[in-house]
Amino acid sequence: MRSALTTSEAETPWVAGRFDAKVSGRQVLFGRMYEDPAIELDAFKGAGRVLCIASAGCTAMKLAPHHEVVAVDINPVQLAYAAQRFAGEPPVRGKAERVMDVMRFFAPLVGWWPATLRAFLELDDPKAQAEFWRARLDTWRLRAALGLVFSFTALRAVYSSRFLDFLPRRLGAVFHQRLARGFANSPNRSNPWARALLLGELSTDVPPPEVKQVQLVHADAASFLEGQPAQSFEGFTLSNILDGAAPAYRERLFAAVKRAAKPGAKVVLRSFGEPPGLLPTNRAAFDRSLLWGVVDVRLASELDAGGRS
Repeated sequence: MRSALTTSEAETPWVAGRFDAKVSGRQVLFGRMYEDPAIELDAFKGAGRVLCIASAGCTAMKLAPHHEVVAVDINPVQLAYAAQRFAGEPPVRGKAERVMDVMRFFAPLVGWWPATLRAFLELDDPKAQAEFWRARLDTWRLRAALGLVFSFTALRAVYSSRFLDFLPRRLGAVFHQRLARGFANSPNRSNPWARALLLGELSTDVPPPEVKQVQLVHADAASFLEGQPAQSFEGFTLSNILDGAAPAYRERLFAAVKRAAKPGAKVVLRSFGEPPGLLPTNRAAFDRSLLWGVVDVRLASELDAGGRS
């Protein structure tokens, strides 16, 4: 595990290793990843060397049997946790899971009893799921609770302003729409992210033997790529590292990706924000994790520093 950090990471809030604005004590932010790697596996077919954000290690583990994987993370605590996952240690609850645990504690107040949720998660027909959602889960109390929980007043108790400024103003209503869309698109029974979201289950993924070949790097993605040879990667999956980042960092990252990309290399970039109008490359509706506003899949040569991606 090596390090490639520079002083310019003030351009991204992820360097703090925290969601809040405190300046000490980096944390494991994610005990599991809320990103469906089927998006990457489809986008990177035939590719060799790929770059991913390490996070909780889930995506790297799925990519490792098919690609040469370099996994970078700006948070050394999160990176060490990914290494532990690769070694077969069980997952732990990160800050994101602990925040969602608090929300789930109050779920019965909106009629979301554990038995009801388990029955919903056993369904494998999206049409039946949509009907169950409308009849038993999509209550006025739910919509009111989402509006309260995802109000900026409530979110500021957990997140620094840089993680909030890019989000849509009526986030509760937007999140409600994303849930309804996801449950109507993908069978619940085979969707581990639905179980993670509704029941708080951590990943049960077993690291494949190939994960031993994953290169873990303590690095900011832009800084790392700036030091790599030109045309040395065939795929990039960058999670949502641009959420909360300064425009200057976006420009640096996109320039570094385009330089490091082989011809035909693809980029997957997620965001909790909403897409800027019509975005034909947006695959958010097909990401089974249910959460994203943007899952942009495009050629690296098409990245535009002036836009979202």
